Amino acid sequence: MEIQKIKGIVISETNYSESSKILNVLTKDLGIIGVISKGCRKLKSNLRSVSTKLTYGMFNIYYKKDGLSTLISVDIENSFNNIKTDITKISYASFLLELTEQVYKQNDHNDIFELFISALLKINEGFDPIIITNILELKYLDYLGIRLMLDGCSICGNSDDIVTISAKHGGYLCKDCLKDDRVFSQRTIKLMRMFYYVDISKITKLDLHYDTIKEIDTFLDEYYDEYTGLYLKSKQFLKNISKITS
Repeated sequence: MEIQKIKGIVISETNYSESSKILNVLTKDLGIIGVISKGCRKLKSNLRSVSTKLTYGMFNIYYKKDGLSTLISVDIENSFNNIKTDITKISYASFLLELTEQVYKQNDHNDIFELFISALLKINEGFDPIIITNILELKYLDYLGIRLMLDGCSICGNSDDIVTISAKHGGYLCKDCLKDDRVFSQRTIKLMRMFYYVDISKITKLDLHYDTIKEIDTFLDEYYDEYTGLYLKSKQFLKNISKITS
């Protein structure tokens, strides 16, 4: 096996034998790879602190293309300390870890890595985790093959007189096509489009009313439940945390 330096982040971990772990690492260039971290569960192991979820940096490994690679060390790029010390932020980050892994399994596009890291960095910087999560959820719809129609009415294509957004119809609805769909606020409708097109890495300010945040989050929950078929254990925990902290 050859030694390689690979940029990545640990998205899940599984105990292996009495003292080791198998890490699933989402990498920038090789997708998701399995890496064994030998002896990392021992208290004095040099690999202990870097063999957990959210470890992000340059992984030095004995790379094996068609099997488990072996971890040598990790040069940390960002420790995400602000996320790891906040129950709300770590809850959202855990959800995004699980979501990203599932999205990548369905579409192994390289952009997913950069989008995911950009979202984590913004949460770590102090931006509202629910808003950043919603932005990433919107962008991930492209890779799941269920993109929302946000440039015009999802039924007739008209770009004027947009009055709501519909999970049933997969996007905007104009006043002529509106039937019995729920009507969302104009602020929510406009922000959905802005969130979809915004470059996460370039966000410098987010100041939204709670009711607007709640509407967007509720809509995306309904849309994911209706069309993705994804069941994420971390989602229910996230909802419970949101109730406690709201």
